[in-house]
Amino acid sequence: MWLFFVFIAIPLIEIGLFIQVGGWLGLWPTLLIVVVTAIAGTALVKSQGAQALAQLKNSFDDLRDPTEPLAHGAMILFSGALLLTPGFFTDFVGFALLVPAVRRFVLKKIKERVTVQTVRTDRGWQPQDETIIEGTYVSDENDQPSGPSGWRRD
Repeated sequence: MWLFFVFIAIPLIEIGLFIQVGGWLGLWPTLLIVVVTAIAGTALVKSQGAQALAQLKNSFDDLRDPTEPLAHGAMILFSGALLLTPGFFTDFVGFALLVPAVRRFVLKKIKERVTVQTVRTDRGWQPQDETIIEGTYVSDENDQPSGPSGWRRD
């Protein structure tokens, strides 16, 4: 239900802001602002996305948990989509997500709501499929191979 509310509220907010800003500045300056924010946002997303990718690579190289760089990369990607969407409210949220402190705050709030559970076992590997039949194979170098592999069933 809340997603339905978001899909209704955001366009209504954007329409209201377009009417207010367009009435205050006029049509062409309003459209120019929308285009300039999309171009500036794209450049910022590109540079910050490259930084997030470098941090992700470093976390893999150092064998650290890649969760935080992945989350930052996802938020940067989402901010890019918001900045390319015409509107003032989406631009505001998109630019806000490009600020590292805002991303850290959002990630902190997400971590508070997510519970991570892990399961470990001390037992060795056991086949999951009960239809597996163990068998022994030996190389038959003296005889002609019975198949293309040169192996025969004992």
